[in-house]
Amino acid sequence: MAQLYFYYSAMNAGKSTSLLQSAYNYKERGMHTAMFTAAIDNRFGKGIVASRIGLKAEAHLYSPDTNLLEQLVKLNNEHKVDCVFIDEAQFLTKFQVKQLTDMVDELHIPVLAYGLRTDFAGETFEGSHYLMAWADKMVELKTICHCGRKASFVVRMDSNGQAVTEGAQVDVGGNDKYVSMCRKHFKQLVWK
Repeated sequence: MAQLYFYYSAMNAGKSTSLLQSAYNYKERGMHTAMFTAAIDNRFGKGIVASRIGLKAEAHLYSPDTNLLEQLVKLNNEHKVDCVFIDEAQFLTKFQVKQLTDMVDELHIPVLAYGLRTDFAGETFEGSHYLMAWADKMVELKTICHCGRKASFVVRMDSNGQAVTEGAQVDVGGNDKYVSMCRKHFKQLVWK
């Protein structure tokens, strides 16, 4: 039975690595997948899902106006799709998350979405919000804070190493801009 999964974490917990490994498992068994990634994040190249440990794969791009269900139906008509993978799922819109539920409920295709739970201010992204509300299963991928506790939050840092506490929700970056921290250290820097 197909289900919608939401794999979430702070940064540097291995979301893309897990996605790429799961997609590889399908391909190794002769099954076909459809992989999507956010067009806004092109740090590793346009339409590339990449992990920090060097794994990467090509993916279809999506932006807020992309009809994911329409794209999947077209791909499925060309070649049966056995599983859908969504990278950077926090950037999905409410409507796109609903489309993921349609893929599962109407097309009977499992969907595995990977993304951040919260932004640099501790607020949920739109995509994450609706994935947490509508996913059949949620799985937290864990990473650690500098103190050794589980890191559940992301702190945006400026060029001087100071925590950023206001600004646009989306500012694409990696280790150059963001540090994963436990709630205690996040609160000390951001909610002080």
